[in-house]
Amino acid sequence: MKEFKTYFGAMFAATAMMAASVQALAEAPAGYYDRAEGLNKGDLLEALEEIVGPHEQLSYNDLWELFKESDVTEDGYIWDMYSTSKFTPGADQNRGNNSSQIGVNYNREHSMPKSWFHDDYPMYTDGFHLYPTDTRVNNQRGNYPFGECEGGERLPSANGAQALGRLGTSTYPGYSGKVWEPDDIYKGDFARTYFYMAAAYNSRIADWDSDQLGGNSYPCFSSWSVSMLMEWHRLDPVSEKETDRNEVIYEWQGNRNPFIDHPEMAEYIWGDMTDYGWMSGSTSVDDVTDGLEWNVFVTTDGELIVTVTQPCTVAVYTIDGRRAYTDEVVGNETIRLDSGVYIVVCGTDTRKVIVK
Repeated sequence: MKEFKTYFGAMFAATAMMAASVQALAEAPAGYYDRAEGLNKGDLLEALEEIVGPHEQLSYNDLWELFKESDVTEDGYIWDMYSTSKFTPGADQNRGNNSSQIGVNYNREHSMPKSWFHDDYPMYTDGFHLYPTDTRVNNQRGNYPFGECEGGERLPSANGAQALGRLGTSTYPGYSGKVWEPDDIYKGDFARTYFYMAAAYNSRIADWDSDQLGGNSYPCFSSWSVSMLMEWHRLDPVSEKETDRNEVIYEWQGNRNPFIDHPEMAEYIWGDMTDYGWMSGSTSVDDVTDGLEWNVFVTTDGELIVTVTQPCTVAVYTIDGRRAYTDEVVGNETIRLDSGVYIVVCGTDTRKVIVK
């Protein structure tokens, strides 16, 4: 798991402090998302397209230079999400020579395959969904949907590197086709990348072709994809890698990934908060918790009592991320739960409780 930022999904109270540290690293300009406030579902996506859709279109060659800033590890190698290869930026980029082994060179991966959107621009060179990846693993991925495939094929190690991800028949409920599954550590990154594509190109995505997609402007993805991508988003929260990359691409393209700046937005579009309008203040730890005091108690009878000093949306999740309760609470609220371990969320603060 990477650093905690969002407050939905399977969370532990010990990670709550990380939210502020990641948030403090990068912020969208004041007022950047104002037009999205109060909206949800498809309306929120439409507003986001107006905000993040317009951008400076890069050339395909520009991507090589972008990667030298956006996708480099602390020790100076290309940050490859498809393998553990240690590629030197520029020197190890693919110059038209494919390889039968991993660890030879890296190329420009369209994480949302270009065939899905018919090789059209500006999607073809949008840095938010293009990543530098091992050429051989990229070839294995092809244009298959992202998915989960227990027992799928992982390419053999070579040149001191291990392949990340595997190809196989989907084992995720609702889909039985062939999929490519990224490693767990990057599943959230790719989910937020796909959410960005649904927002930035909301008026165009209905015409794209893939089993991953829904053929519409909302919810944009097939039902199994929505469920899976939201799981990935919740269980692999935003990392410093993503916030840093968001800032670099913002400098190059002039737009941002809203689901990195505000990961909770996904909940108002596809998740547990679709009955409510998104407000920018809901993600700032300082703003939301300023003046708010709350506590949670477990009685000997197995009841959960939540006390809140001002109106706040309270959600309760099981330890595996399933929602057990959500409602706006002020004052005292008694919640009856089965025995187990739960995460209680109020605003952006979390507490872990055990009901016996």
